[in-house]
Parts: sequence; C-alpha cells; structure tokens
Amino acid sequence: MNAMWNDLAPAIWPAFWVTIQLTVLSAIGSFLLGTVLTAMRVSPVSIMRRLSVLYINTVRNTPLTLIVLFCSIGLYGNLGLTLAPDNSHFIESNNFRLAVLGFVLYTSAFVAESLRSGINTVHFGQSEAARSLGLTFPQIFGSVIFPQALRAAIVPLGNTLIALTKNTTVASVIGVAEASLLMKATIENHAAQGFLIFGIFALGFLILTLPMGLLVSHYSMKLAVKN
Repeated sequence: MNAMWNDLAPAIWPAFWVTIQLTVLSAIGSFLLGTVLTAMRVSPVSIMRRLSVLYINTVRNTPLTLIVLFCSIGLYGNLGLTLAPDNSHFIESNNFRLAVLGFVLYTSAFVAESLRSGINTVHFGQSEAARSLGLTFPQIFGSVIFPQALRAAIVPLGNTLIALTKNTTVASVIGVAEASLLMKATIENHAAQGFLIFGIFALGFLILTLPMGLLVSHYSMKLAVKN
C-alpha cells in the first residue's frame, strides 16, 4: 500500500486539476454555443430552426466517445487541425484542447435543450407584447425571454454541468492526463489495491460534484420565477 500511495499522492492533484480545467472550459464553451443553438431553435427564420434541431438531435444521439475521437482522429489526424502551438508540449496541449472541443460540441446540445425547457415557462404573451413595441428578435430574446428562461433552467443546467464533470473521464481515450487515466494506470501497477484506488477516485469525483448539486438546489430556490 505504501508503494501505491507513493505513486499516487504526487499525481492525484494534477490529474484532478486537469479534470477541473476540462469541466470549466467545456462548461463555458457549452453554455455559449448552447445559447446560440437555443436562439436558433426559437428564431423566426425556419432554416435556423431546422439547423438547430438537426444539430441537437444528431449530437444527443451520438456517443460522446465518438465525438471526442472524431475531434482527435478526424479533425487532427486526417484534416490536420491543430489547436496548440508547435512546442515541446504540443501533443499534450493539442489533445487537451481537442477534448474540450469535443465536450463543447456534445454538451452544448444538452444546454440548448435545458434552456429551451426554460423558454417553455415564459408566457407567449410577453414576446408578443415586446414585438408590438417594435423590438427585434435579438432584443426580445436577449432582454425578455432569455433572462427568464435562464432562471427557470437552473436545475437542468446544473444537472448538465454535473454530467459534464463525470463525462470528462472520456478524455482519457485520446491520452489526456485527467483523473480517470491516472486511476487506470494506478490500478494496472497496483492491481491488489484496485478497490481502494477506485474508492479514492470515486471520492474525488464526489467532492467535485456534491457541492455543485448543493449550489444548484440553493440557487434554483433563490432564483425561482414566482408565479
């Protein structure tokens, strides 16, 4: 056990730090892209609505692993897309950014659906009233619909964030050195302590996700739209 801990202790925080970075960057990108997809979904332009529906339905029914592998093998391996400067850490940095891209492409579809569920709680008459005042669609969406939809979508957005945190383990398939990759390597080297190692990493993810759930519950009640 001492040998296992000596191998694990220096690497566990850097591995979880990569997991946190993956989560934060992917969450920001997913929220931005998801907001754009949501705006397209409720846009008065039919082609925008159709493109949004096509993207969301396609991505939601595609395994995340395939999307991450597509970013690595398809975009980088076949098309030569690079997202990192050419230096001594190129492979590590490029794989990390490709993983973030894959998570953004995937999670944004679920963010869009979460926001759409929030939009469904906004009374249709509010957008009609705003339109009668001469507001354009971007003004109606940004000033009238979206702020209320965001408040109503706190819980599904929070659940999506928690799912994203756990989904970051998929980054290990393209060699990103996050927590699950370290867990696999540690179990391979110390198979006799497999259950203990698994428990340590499960606890680590619990420490990350449990506060998220508590914050979501708190803000869902605090920011709830009062009828």
